[in-house]
Amino acid sequence: MHILRPLLFSLFLCLYGLTNLQAQTPAARNAQPSKVAELLRLLEDEDVRVWLEQKQAAVSEPRDNEAVWFIEAWEARSRARFNALLAAVPRASDELSRVVSAVRQEARGSGLVPAAVMFAIIAGISFGTEWIFRRSVPVAPLPNHPLRQAYTEFLTLSIFTATVAILFFLFDWPPLMRVVVLYSLVALVTYRLATALFRIALAASMVSACSYSRIRIFVALLAATMTFSAICKRLAVAAGVRSALASGMSIPLVVVAIAMIWRERSSDVRSLQARVSRAMSISGVVVLWLLWCGDFLTLFWLGMMLVLVPRALSIAGSLTHTFSPSLSSGGDLTDPRTVLLVRGTRAIILIAAVDWVAFVWRHNFPFVSGEVTLIRTIIAGAFNSVVILLIIDLVWQLAKAYITRKLSDVGDEGALTSNALARESRLRTLLPVFRNALAAALLCVAVLTVLSEMGVKIGPLVAGAGVVGVAIGFGSQTLVKDVVSGIFYLLDDAFRVGEYIEAGNYTGSVESFSLRSVRLRHHRGPIFTVPFGSLGAIKNASRDWTVDKIRIRVPFKTDVDKVRKLIKEIGAQLQADPELGSLFIEPLKLKGVEQIGEYGIELGIAFTCRPGEQTMIRRKAYAMLMQAFHGNGIDFAQPVVQVSGDDKETAAATLAARQLPDKTAAPGTV
Repeated sequence: MHILRPLLFSLFLCLYGLTNLQAQTPAARNAQPSKVAELLRLLEDEDVRVWLEQKQAAVSEPRDNEAVWFIEAWEARSRARFNALLAAVPRASDELSRVVSAVRQEARGSGLVPAAVMFAIIAGISFGTEWIFRRSVPVAPLPNHPLRQAYTEFLTLSIFTATVAILFFLFDWPPLMRVVVLYSLVALVTYRLATALFRIALAASMVSACSYSRIRIFVALLAATMTFSAICKRLAVAAGVRSALASGMSIPLVVVAIAMIWRERSSDVRSLQARVSRAMSISGVVVLWLLWCGDFLTLFWLGMMLVLVPRALSIAGSLTHTFSPSLSSGGDLTDPRTVLLVRGTRAIILIAAVDWVAFVWRHNFPFVSGEVTLIRTIIAGAFNSVVILLIIDLVWQLAKAYITRKLSDVGDEGALTSNALARESRLRTLLPVFRNALAAALLCVAVLTVLSEMGVKIGPLVAGAGVVGVAIGFGSQTLVKDVVSGIFYLLDDAFRVGEYIEAGNYTGSVESFSLRSVRLRHHRGPIFTVPFGSLGAIKNASRDWTVDKIRIRVPFKTDVDKVRKLIKEIGAQLQADPELGSLFIEPLKLKGVEQIGEYGIELGIAFTCRPGEQTMIRRKAYAMLMQAFHGNGIDFAQPVVQVSGDDKETAAATLAARQLPDKTAAPGTV
């Protein structure tokens, strides 16, 4: 329970001061009739009326030097703020006494104890309930310690908040006392949420134990200060008194912040860079405090965002890496859920910071509420543009991650069916084109939206771009033809990435696409970049199946049935081959005699296989055919040239000698 001491002490001190100061109701000061008469008499005076008219005309004249006026206005504003704070200090006691008297009288009239006691009772019961629940809840079976700590903290925080809400709604509070207790309980729940978050960060080793203690004290003082200021505002305390009290209560915050910076960087003070960094950090804290006290809220929140946003982004990145399973285990960073978690968290932090600065800027910066229309438009457009660009960046990162995941999520081609393989090939073809088109579309939307937010009239711009586009279209018909032809080729699914196609004089495997052309890799190495408009008819050799035919010539005396059996055996051996067997759709078989030539007969052999594999099968089949024919005494037909003279007997003897078997020839004879 020692964690609650700073917050409880600060809130109890504020409430105790409100409930125990003596009520001193300031006497109503009615305007004296004599002074009113004197004012009316002066307004009727001619000299006074002329002087007032001159002053009004001088104010309404345009200022020649806006920069000088701006500096003078800020100096006057600072002086007025400082004088108002000094003038409000003597009135603080009267204002607080009035408020305390009203709250105490209301509590007595309702039969309730003072607000501080009610707050202490509700806080004590809530913390007791949380302590009992924390001791009885089992340890969650989660993979790491930060996740278990987050589960415990948010579960107990829910119990604590529910207990506070139930106890608060049990009582019928008077109006003033309701404001005091309600804001105090909201500050308590906020402090409890902050401590839960920092405990999770401590479990994730993002903050040290010493830093956690100092941050806890700082958050407690901040909650007490903001609660006291909100209560004073709701109880109609004068604005000057509220500002003076808030400035005084903010001094401990500045002291704690300086102490945190001093102790956090005390180990590195030996280096000059560390000393300069520590001095600049402390100076920044003091400057921010002076800006806040001087009511320069725009510059104050700009400085705060420069300090808080990088730290918040770093903490958010560490938490996402801790709580995301894919990031903590070093998994795939292209997972859309991971990208949504990381980029979405970053976008939410930046959008919240920009919106808050824009809100403060709109209500406090003179240029925004003054007469400088151009600067007001540019500033408002810049804030809106940042939000739009962050949203577009998030959409682009999600789309790119999804497309990259789909492109990389390709299974084993050998284990896929033909339909699944075709679907994945089509995705590999269309997704890169869709990614490029989406990038171009988002870029155009971002540029047009930013220009619109900056005050540029994009209607005439879009119309002019349309006219220019039509003119460019007429002047570059070939380009338009290529783009349109490519769209229809893709819609018709004429070819995909990795397929082997023939288009006119170009052949090769499809490597990639653009909006205008396709890249073909020839089987010998060269790359053809062919515009879609020049492709013409497409011959796709990589779809479904392919039939390959082999033609061989054998002598006229060859036994065709014997050749058929040999080819059937070769086909069975090829199908049993572990490397080639899975590529066949129909086995190798003899189709029959194709034609009768001059020196032999031509036999046709065919097989059906998967596209692109026919060359390897054909080479293997040729080798096996040569080996089988040689082993079975079957020759391939060869052209024969007969030379004969006038001697018919010599020609007949030569023909008879050629027809004798080789084994009857005498050794050494020609």
